[in-house]
Amino acid sequence: MIHGTRQREIGEFRRVVVTGVGGVTALGLDAETIWKACLSGCSGVTPITSFDCADYDTRIAAEIKDWDGTPYFQSRKEAKRVDRFVQFAVAASKMALEDAGLNIDESNQTRVGVYIGSGIGGLGTIESYHTILLEKGPGRISPFLIPGIICNMGAGMVSIETGARGPNSCVTTACTTGTNNIGDAFKLIQSGRADAMIAGGAEACITPLGIAGFCAARTMSTRNNDPERASRPFDADRDGFVMGEGAGVLILEELESALARGARIYAEVAGYGMSGDAYHITGQPEDAHGAIQCMAAALQDADITPDKINYINAHGTSTLINDKTETFAIRQVFGDHADSLAVSSTKSMTGHLIGAAGAIEAMFTARAVSSNMAPPTINLDNPDPACDLDYVPNQARSMEIEYALSNSFGFGGHNATLVFKKV
Repeated sequence: MIHGTRQREIGEFRRVVVTGVGGVTALGLDAETIWKACLSGCSGVTPITSFDCADYDTRIAAEIKDWDGTPYFQSRKEAKRVDRFVQFAVAASKMALEDAGLNIDESNQTRVGVYIGSGIGGLGTIESYHTILLEKGPGRISPFLIPGIICNMGAGMVSIETGARGPNSCVTTACTTGTNNIGDAFKLIQSGRADAMIAGGAEACITPLGIAGFCAARTMSTRNNDPERASRPFDADRDGFVMGEGAGVLILEELESALARGARIYAEVAGYGMSGDAYHITGQPEDAHGAIQCMAAALQDADITPDKINYINAHGTSTLINDKTETFAIRQVFGDHADSLAVSSTKSMTGHLIGAAGAIEAMFTARAVSSNMAPPTINLDNPDPACDLDYVPNQARSMEIEYALSNSFGFGGHNATLVFKKV
């Protein structure tokens, strides 16, 4: 079991809480609908409808149907100039601000920042304009192509649309993107460089090239005839992850500021850990040293011992290696307490949202703390003997959750963990 206490600087850090949540996923187009669907064990995985994928090995995804992002923008023209992932980011951010009851005006706009990332960026728009280039030539390329597709434009457009003029950035770390953006935003508030942050991740790579690329990597499920049961983390019959899309955004706020305005508080962000595997561009080391180091660092930052954690929202991708490696890492960090933990993978329902995954899972973890409800891992019918923790199989569980942890592990060996605490 790994222990540790935070090495504090002179003076106490400011406390940071979650006062608003916003989300867009295949489970729903707002955070409340998504959360209720998650607790009900619903799957958002369906056959892909946005393009003809008859020749693809994988023909299923957690796709958002009939999306219209224009109502979330000040102008319909602005909405049309940006990629789908940017629309997701703006929509989730505005919903999170509304949920938090946080108004941004001249009195606070320089103290409210935006950290929203994307793992891949505007892939769909790139593909569309590449076709135009080949068929019609360079003169038909829009001057808004580049600013509409770059990964930082989610954060940029959220700032433009909301008036937030504080720290503004975009961390891009593959599947760890959302968690890193939330963790880094947490540290900005904790250290006094901002009072509130709009933080999370957005992704929209259910596209011909995106699906083809992951098919070529042989990482996705091919359970095409049974899409709702395809994402099955920790199950012996899992055969890969299922792609998802959408966005997750949290409003992080300094505690005293939140209390002063009477804000509803979901949870406190208590700790943040990061590490690098220094191992492989896509794979994880068998000894899980990066994941172990990352979780231990988050616990140390939160100044708590492992036995304080009640629930873990696992990275849990439904791939053969990840699920076994994460299980091993949890056992190494938590020792005997691992058998007392509730651990679940909400990717079994949302699919894997890549750069938005950690953000939507942070939202689920904060809601788990506030409601004392652990989301289920659905489709867990035949547990893998190498995955021997309590994964909250198939049904949500009412339980006391004082501290919870959310894991994200990404291509390139990026690892990040957040700790949430009941206030």
